[in-house]
Amino acid sequence: MPRIYLDHASSMPVDSRVFDFAKPYLMKSHGNPSSLHSVGLEARRAIEEARSKIAGLINAENENTIIFTGSATEANNLAVKGTALRNITQGKAVIASAIEHMSVLNPMKELQKNGFSFLTIPVDSTGVVDLKKLDSILTKNTVVTSIMYANNEIGTIEPIQEVSKIVKDKGLYLHVDAVAAAGRIPIDVQKDGIDLLTLSSNDLYGPQGAGALYVKPGVKVQSVLLGGGQERGLRSGTENVFAIAGMGEAARIAQQEMKQESNRLIPIRDTLIKEILKIEKSHLTGHPTQRLPHHASFRFSYIEGESILLNMDMYDIQVSTGSACSSKTLEPSHVLLAIGLKHEEAHGSMVLTLGRSTSMDDVPLVSKASYDTVQRLRNLSPMSKEWRK
Repeated sequence: MPRIYLDHASSMPVDSRVFDFAKPYLMKSHGNPSSLHSVGLEARRAIEEARSKIAGLINAENENTIIFTGSATEANNLAVKGTALRNITQGKAVIASAIEHMSVLNPMKELQKNGFSFLTIPVDSTGVVDLKKLDSILTKNTVVTSIMYANNEIGTIEPIQEVSKIVKDKGLYLHVDAVAAAGRIPIDVQKDGIDLLTLSSNDLYGPQGAGALYVKPGVKVQSVLLGGGQERGLRSGTENVFAIAGMGEAARIAQQEMKQESNRLIPIRDTLIKEILKIEKSHLTGHPTQRLPHHASFRFSYIEGESILLNMDMYDIQVSTGSACSSKTLEPSHVLLAIGLKHEEAHGSMVLTLGRSTSMDDVPLVSKASYDTVQRLRNLSPMSKEWRK
């Protein structure tokens, strides 16, 4: 049976076109971008070209709005902590949706040690943020509001333009984590009214080790990583030229091929959902239609997500899970709890994220493996008696 990789939300393979483009910056054009000699200037040009490509992907005002970081986690920290601390005289409150990535939630919790208040906005059972609650929580003291463009675990796309309007009426800055959405659905930071936006290289089929933060002109941000003053003084440290050049090329390809690729993946996604929901006691998580084109997520009663992952891997099918066993804590997924699932329900999840290697031919193989896996685990489950009732 051929390998079927369906964990693209966790890590994407580097596109061969991206690797071929960026490879010279590993060996030949290896200079420090801050050096003034010719080799250093070659590296600097690569970074500036990448900056322009990424700005194009999200329709940023200009390439100077893009700040490169070492990861999306670092970009989220810079957006949240850097903006809150730089604008502390404007207010000392931060808020985020209850389903944000931990690299947003934990920095906000950290800000509480500096006297900030931190509140989370609930979501409905499909993962859509509660706009009325957002409106009621926001005040003139809210410096940073963070709502992700789409959730990586359940695939739900958020109403960012509506969120932006509410934030602009009452709060200060809107930060959007777009890691899961970028390259899959169109993003226009100007039209969407976004002040800060996080991107990841590896989630665009680029190399690991690079992220980016869009900072709208006029938004004030404080560095959280001090040193030599690279990236407009906001992110010190010698830039990873290979990863950044690759990220730029990956963004260019994504922008060029996004519509075609999304249209190709949606029928595959929908067929997978239809087939897997034929399994008894299976449930789709996330919004049924307002979801990412490559994303299908489920929960199965009476079994554990880690067991699902390991059993699917025996068929050489790689999937993800939102269960506690796949994380570094003993708690079930905060995303699944936030959409109203009980602890025992949140443990039995399976997340399929499709990619450029996925085809319709994979559907019957994945569906059959999913059915066999669920049946086998339920037969072994101590809750199997309840299942058979």
